[in-house]
Amino acid sequence: MKQYILRRILLTIPLLLCISFVCFVFINLIPSDPAEVALRVRQVPIITEEAIAEVRAELGLDKPYLVRYADWLVDCLHGDFGVSYVNPARTVAGELLRCLPATLQLAGSSLVLVLLISLPVGFFCAVYRGSLFDKAMRLLVFMTTAMPAYWIGLLLMWAVAIKLDLLPTSGNGTFAHLILPAFTVSLTYISTYIRLIRNNMLENMKQDYVKYAQVRGLPQRIILVRHILRNSLHTCFVAIGMSIPQLIAGTIVVENVFAWPGLGTLCIKSIFNRDYPIIQMYVLLIGVLFVLFNLLFDILQTIADPRLREEEN
Repeated sequence: MKQYILRRILLTIPLLLCISFVCFVFINLIPSDPAEVALRVRQVPIITEEAIAEVRAELGLDKPYLVRYADWLVDCLHGDFGVSYVNPARTVAGELLRCLPATLQLAGSSLVLVLLISLPVGFFCAVYRGSLFDKAMRLLVFMTTAMPAYWIGLLLMWAVAIKLDLLPTSGNGTFAHLILPAFTVSLTYISTYIRLIRNNMLENMKQDYVKYAQVRGLPQRIILVRHILRNSLHTCFVAIGMSIPQLIAGTIVVENVFAWPGLGTLCIKSIFNRDYPIIQMYVLLIGVLFVLFNLLFDILQTIADPRLREEEN
């Protein structure tokens, strides 16, 4: 088991290096000259070749390509992601720390909603398969899965905030500001996990251990909760782990719809301002989160599932 964990960690290192290199290459493939962009953002009235050369030297753009990547990677390992082109007095790491709590608050609230709603609804859809409740939930799942998040957010804003005047349309600071964006982010994942839990439970209901438990005379409630539901959640375990970075990445659109001051809003503003260091940081952060959460929940699933431990041994 220890060898498996060590091997998975060692395999993660070259993957993270590849992600960092791809992130660096793609951002630098943008045709605009970062030095010229920085001068325009700083509202320099006259942009000359001398000014561009000076800014290129200031940003380290006059160095060879691989040297720039190596310097950038070493700085990232030390927590230095550079400075913002829009405001050179602000560091990228400072902007990250400023906006990250709001994004984590939104993603965490969305994850709680996903677990609280999808688990009981998926359970009852499987138990009452073919009923009116099951058919209604399956129709709702189909509809919400096909709807883009920004459209759902705009509909909720129009219906709940404008027509009914129940919740604020934008901003943050109170629990009321959190409800609409959190529900918008979580709705697609709720539909996915309802379908996943339902299908897994229906598949487990056909297994021999269920018939054996019924022959032993165990109550139906015990069979459904302790055996069928428990075994059905193994597949959902890794999926939930991968949903955490997806929730953080998926807030980028919803944050801009509801003017939520998180990483998504910061990234969109940076794209419009062509603030390359912040864009680079955001893409790298999301890639690293996907790799690390995949590693973490893969190891946790192997520890929790005896069958996987035997295969690895």
